[in-house]
Amino acid sequence: MTVIQAAVLGGVQGLTEFLPVSSSAHLILARYLFGWEWESAEITFDVACHLGTLFSVLVYFQKDVVGLVAAVPGAFAGQDSVFARTGRLIFVATIPIALTGWFFVELVERLRQPAIIVVTLAGGALAMLVAERAVSHRRVVASLSVPEAAGLGCAQTLALVPGVSRSGAIITVAILLGLKREEAARFTFLVGIPAILGATARASWTLGFSGMMEHGTILLVGFVTSGLVGYLAVAGLLRYIARNSLDLFAYYRLVVSAMLGVWLLVR
Repeated sequence: MTVIQAAVLGGVQGLTEFLPVSSSAHLILARYLFGWEWESAEITFDVACHLGTLFSVLVYFQKDVVGLVAAVPGAFAGQDSVFARTGRLIFVATIPIALTGWFFVELVERLRQPAIIVVTLAGGALAMLVAERAVSHRRVVASLSVPEAAGLGCAQTLALVPGVSRSGAIITVAILLGLKREEAARFTFLVGIPAILGATARASWTLGFSGMMEHGTILLVGFVTSGLVGYLAVAGLLRYIARNSLDLFAYYRLVVSAMLGVWLLVR
């Protein structure tokens, strides 16, 4: 893997991790289209990029993160402050992906195929278009019930399948529950913190310290680029989604799905 390749894929990861278009799909497609196969470096590079995007979220939402951490004792004690309630909702929404990621990781890895992405990109796009037209968007995160938070957690779990998109799945289901778009996006980023942290920790434990240090330069490039681009993507999406629907992302997904389908048929 070259430094330029690492910078390109780090940028792709940072941008698509937070936009509802599926980062895993775009990384897989980039590797297939450009023929970038890196064997042992692939998993370690993904870990570095996920750390970069995690860092960008922690920096952007630092006040929320500090408030949530400080409210942990109150959350488990049943207090009803905004941070305590949000913390409980995040905890509930994290359970499904934690269980699925731990017990079914090998099955998820087998789904990382372009043909799967064709279907999931299109399916996610249609779900977005339906959600935007199904209900009014007036609710805030604090109004969510525990079962609704669990439902959002199940939506996040579906994003383990390439092409679904973690942010896309959560935002779509949140909108179907009546949340305002900006509220849905904000909760998506916050609930993604433990998910990204858990996935990164598990991969790091599996690889070991020597595995992480084997490709030092490209990992650093991936971390920095994904972090910088990820920060801009978070800020941009929050501003965009406060005033606009998900239609643009849905149509983009449909176009990419169609192009990929044609490419698979003719190659």
